[in-house]
Amino acid sequence: MPHSQLRTLMNQQMGATAAARVVQTLGEHGTLSATQIARITGLAKSTISAALSSLRASDMVIEVPSAVRDRSVGAGRPAISITLNPAVGTCVGVLLGGEHIQVILADVTHTVISDASKPMASDYTPDEAVATASAMIWEAYRSRDLSLETMLGVGIAVAGPINPRDGKILRASGVPTWTGVNIADEFKRVLGCPVIAENESNCSAVAELMWGVATGYEDFVFLTMDVAVGGAVVSRGQLLSGHAGAAGEFGHICVDPNGAQCRCGKRGCLELYAGLEEPLARYTSESRQQLTIAEVVSRALEGDQSCRAMIAEVARVAGHGLGIISSVIDPGLVVVGGRLAMAGELLLSPLRTSYQKHSLVRQSGPEVDTDTLVLGSAFSGRGACLGAVGMVLRNCGRSG
Repeated sequence: MPHSQLRTLMNQQMGATAAARVVQTLGEHGTLSATQIARITGLAKSTISAALSSLRASDMVIEVPSAVRDRSVGAGRPAISITLNPAVGTCVGVLLGGEHIQVILADVTHTVISDASKPMASDYTPDEAVATASAMIWEAYRSRDLSLETMLGVGIAVAGPINPRDGKILRASGVPTWTGVNIADEFKRVLGCPVIAENESNCSAVAELMWGVATGYEDFVFLTMDVAVGGAVVSRGQLLSGHAGAAGEFGHICVDPNGAQCRCGKRGCLELYAGLEEPLARYTSESRQQLTIAEVVSRALEGDQSCRAMIAEVARVAGHGLGIISSVIDPGLVVVGGRLAMAGELLLSPLRTSYQKHSLVRQSGPEVDTDTLVLGSAFSGRGACLGAVGMVLRNCGRSG
């Protein structure tokens, strides 16, 4: 069957054969021309031609009209691009959020087939997560009359760092009762397919890299601004996980050694001042009115000055934190995600101003190209789950 052959090629060691290299490249990049495949893989055109011929014969790839006209084959003649056959391969992204679970089903051409969410009680257990998400996955396939045999893998986005050596959730996680749990193994036992688990900020960065505002960039920083603060670092097109999986945990940079104690056990962490947990609690205490992040953003966009001030203050502190980060990483691009990013320029403008004030390389004028670009995420509410899909597409062949 084509789907079993595709799964075999997608999960071969990276570049083990020319066919595997072509399939894995198409899985990661989507639709490409033969020339683009050659440039990305470094394979000879004759080798690619032979591999594509075999893949076409087994229905694993199909030809589609290209949006770009190929001048090398005659003026005005449409070029032909290659893509994996969407009928023979699908993958799933799962976001294990604080109070909800989201499941996105997509095919190997990067087309989203379904996107569903289900509310969960706070501090739900790993067993509840596996049972609920698995049921959602099965329902997504059943309702669209898709065979589970086409499922190449599942990506899991979780609210906290994961040790890259043993796959276990670290102590500093946003889900403290899950510390030491290998959530990928828990899902694998039930689903019986390859499963990749990753920090949700890392997944969000992958979504931006593949389909969002970081497309075309190999090096950037992702900053998550929400109730808490997180982040990710992408270098040469790859996520940096660090020795223990804690790279990009920007929320736990110390900005005040004598400050309040953070949930991680340290004092004065950035997320205490750049996250919305404390400002929301203060607002509730002063006004006796409880607001969600979505309501703060909505009111700010409508002109509410207290909500605008709340957003501007956390943006100012976040810019200070980015200044510290820039002294180590010096990013050319910073992508800001999380629910606070939905405030747009109400958040980004004061954040940029603060960042310029606290960064080593200050704005030096249009004649010197040293300014860091600070942009809002391309996705609203589903970047991490889309990135979990992307983790499957990018990591076939890399994780064995």
